[in-house]
Amino acid sequence: MKRTWAILLLVCLGSLLNAQTSGTLTVKVMTSSTGGNYAPKNIVAIWIEDSTGKFVKTLLAYANTRKTHLNTWEASSTTAGSAFNTTDATTGATQSSHGTRTCQWNGTNYSGNVMPDGNYKVRMELTDKNATGNTASFTFIKGPNSQTLTPANVPSFSSISLNWITTTTGLNMEVTASNTYIVYPNPGKGKFTVLGENIKRIEVTDLTGKMICKSILPVIDLTAQPNGLYLFSIHTDKETVVQKIRKD
Repeated sequence: MKRTWAILLLVCLGSLLNAQTSGTLTVKVMTSSTGGNYAPKNIVAIWIEDSTGKFVKTLLAYANTRKTHLNTWEASSTTAGSAFNTTDATTGATQSSHGTRTCQWNGTNYSGNVMPDGNYKVRMELTDKNATGNTASFTFIKGPNSQTLTPANVPSFSSISLNWITTTTGLNMEVTASNTYIVYPNPGKGKFTVLGENIKRIEVTDLTGKMICKSILPVIDLTAQPNGLYLFSIHTDKETVVQKIRKD
């Protein structure tokens, strides 16, 4: 029995280390010319890459017929197998002037899957000629802590703001050797098991705070619920621990 518990604990700890915080990244930037022959007309793209440089999702693309001149964006999205992908992105035609561009990232990739917490890059590219223009890259951390970054100005991009706001705050996500509460599998298909000592009750809510179910039993069945993120509030005599769980 002890060996089974140890195996389950290792598996579940691995899932917890691959946390997936829900939140929204808002990107704001003022664009300016590269000095190209079509200025002030310009095309621009903003997208997300992971820490290895792999394309995640396009946030903004003001470029239609001339998008092939955004060579860096094209290469990134093409390598991912979806050239010029604009799923959920803010899109439009060639811009006739410069101004503040605003877009958001909901923490998912272009397939709609929630990305794990970690370092990500906001990539930007702008050109006003039939050739590669200016590019920029800014790193931020997707995680449980909200943050606002204001990187220094670079050619064609100024007044930059990266604002990451988590959907939920103030959650106790600590796992310690003496007081461990785990929900597995994570992600899972519908039935989840809660492991831990002295659990009095378990409450499950969605990210809006809507109560889904309550239970004094360790097995929670969410088979009838839609796929997405849920919060498991594990209540004991001394504390309440909240774990974020994804149902696929």
